[in-house]
Amino acid sequence: METYMDFWKSSLTDIEECLSGVAKGKVRLLTESAGGRDIPIVEYGDKEDFGRKANYGSACGAGNPEHYARKSKESKPVLLLVGGIHGGELEGIVGMTNLIKVLETGTDYRGKRYDYLYENARRFRLLLIPCMNPDGRARLPIDSLIGVPYEKFVYYMQGTWKDGTLCRWPDCKAVHPIKDASNFLGTYFNDDGVNIMHDNFFAPMARETSALLELADREAVDFSVNLHGGADTPIHFVQIFYLPKFIMQKQQAFNRGLGEAYAKLGLPFTEVDQVVVDQGNYPYKSINLSSAIHHACGGMSMTFESNMGIDGPGTKLTPDDILDSHLVLFEQMFRFSLEDQAARA
Repeated sequence: METYMDFWKSSLTDIEECLSGVAKGKVRLLTESAGGRDIPIVEYGDKEDFGRKANYGSACGAGNPEHYARKSKESKPVLLLVGGIHGGELEGIVGMTNLIKVLETGTDYRGKRYDYLYENARRFRLLLIPCMNPDGRARLPIDSLIGVPYEKFVYYMQGTWKDGTLCRWPDCKAVHPIKDASNFLGTYFNDDGVNIMHDNFFAPMARETSALLELADREAVDFSVNLHGGADTPIHFVQIFYLPKFIMQKQQAFNRGLGEAYAKLGLPFTEVDQVVVDQGNYPYKSINLSSAIHHACGGMSMTFESNMGIDGPGTKLTPDDILDSHLVLFEQMFRFSLEDQAARA
C-alpha cells in the first residue's frame, strides 16, 4: 500500500535522485552553499536573446525597459521557481521534485497525470531550483514535518539561542547573521547563519543570494515564486513591498485567480491583497528576497506560503493536499503567463 512518503521527495538525496532522471531539461550547478553543498538548477527551454543593452534599473532610467529585455509575443515567458529558501520548509521541495517528474514523464510521483503542465512546458523557459538552502535542509534530521508538534517545529525552523531557549519567529531575525548567537542553528539559515530571505541585497552576505539575483538578472525573469511554508495557516501569498503598482496589480490578479482555482478543489486559501500602500507607519517594511528579484529583472515576484500540516493550531492539510496545492500553483503560473504573453504589444 502506497504511503505519502512514496511521493514526499524532500531530502537532498531525493533531489539528487530526481535530477538524475532529467532528460528533457538540463541540470547544472548554480552555485555552492556557504557549507560547500551543491545548489543545482534545472532548465527547460533554451535561453533567448532579448537584445540586452543595459541592466533593468538603468533601462528604466532611460525610460524604456526594452533596453534591458525586448520581448515580443513570440518570446517564451521565463519562469523561476525556488524551493527550500528556508531549508526545513519541505513543502516547496516536494512540489519541485514532483514538478520535475511531471515535466519529464507527465505524471507526479503518485502516478497522477498533469497533462497541461507536461504538454505546455515547451512554451516556456523554466528555471527550477529545488532547494536554495541545502545547508538548512541538511540540518533537519527528518524528511517530513507532517504531524510534528508545534514546539518541535519551532526548534527545527528557527533553532535556539545560546541559553537553549527557542529562537522564535520573528525574533529569529533580530540578530543577523545569527550563527554566533545560536546554540542550535535552525533550518532557516545557511551554515554562516544567513537567512537568505532577509540578506543585504545591495551587498549580499551569502553567495546563494548573489547567485539567485544574478540568475534573475541574466535571464530577464518574467515571473518568479519563492516557495515557503507557513505552519498551519491557510495557503496565501505574503505582501511584497516596494514594487511598482503595475506589478502589484498583476500579482493581485494572479492571487485572485489562484484562490478561485483552489476553491474548486476545496483547498483553504486566504486572499491577502497584493496591492500594498505605504502608510508611513513605524516599523517600516523593507526589501526582501522577492522584492529584490523584481528589482533585478522587472518581473512579477511573489512569496508563496504553503500549509505545512504540523500538529499545531489552525488548518492542517494532508500530504496529498499540500502537493496538489503546489501543482495547481504551477499550472496557474503557466496559464497566467501565457495570457500575459498574448497581451504583449
